[in-house]
Amino acid sequence: MFIKKYGDIIVAVFFILLSAAMIAMALQFPKSAIMEIGPDFMPIVVSSCTLVLGFVLLYLSLRKLRRADAAEQDVKDESDYKRVSVSFALILVYVFTMKPIGFIISTILYLPLQMLVLAPEDKRKKKDIITVSAVSLIFTLVVFLLFRYGFKIVLPSGLFTIQF
Repeated sequence: MFIKKYGDIIVAVFFILLSAAMIAMALQFPKSAIMEIGPDFMPIVVSSCTLVLGFVLLYLSLRKLRRADAAEQDVKDESDYKRVSVSFALILVYVFTMKPIGFIISTILYLPLQMLVLAPEDKRKKKDIITVSAVSLIFTLVVFLLFRYGFKIVLPSGLFTIQF
């Protein structure tokens, strides 16, 4: 019950402390003599966003805790361990198959499966599966092309690679 009641507050404080530490470490990076933006830029941006979101989560959690009834009612624990276990297994399979079969194939297979595991029961119809698969395909190709040609970062090609 403690984790259920104070879990969001604990997570918020953890991310606030982690973000502050990351900002402090990023500020210790050497400054670039060539460009205005140095190696500290992106870690500071990401850490600052995480810090702001941590404070938002803390504020919302404290507000929700104050609004909670003084008389706590028995709330049925709706934890879904099966979905968490399947999600964890899918992530492990995805990570270990990415190098041998490649980013494109593994991501196109992983994303729809993960989305369907997390989807509510009423959102697992044929139409929803087709939509999820289409979104997965488009998202995977956009990310692949963005990393390959935008950021010049090569993702694992595995069985085949796209040449443009």
